[in-house]
Amino acid sequence: MVPLSYYLVLSAILFGLGVTGFLVKRNIITLFMSIELMLNAVNLSFVAFAAHWGALAGHVYVFFVMVVAAAEAAVGLAIIIAVFRTRQTLNVDRVNLLKL
Repeated sequence: MVPLSYYLVLSAILFGLGVTGFLVKRNIITLFMSIELMLNAVNLSFVAFAAHWGALAGHVYVFFVMVVAAAEAAVGLAIIIAVFRTRQTLNVDRVNLLKL
């Protein structure tokens, strides 16, 4: 049996990598993937706590987080495609929607 702390350390590492990618990278796709990595790190900790305590609530929370992530992926990718079609770049520094 793997201890709970191993799962939490892995979750913290994944969340830290997601935050680092979000703060360092300037590509919209990379930012999007970093947000998804952070959501999956939270899901891992929910499942780890649910398995440790024998509760079903953690799995239900993961289901709802996955539904939100799927909706975010659909809407986010549509916005990214629309921005790329109008601006011809995915660099966050170059995409300034307030200027024409």
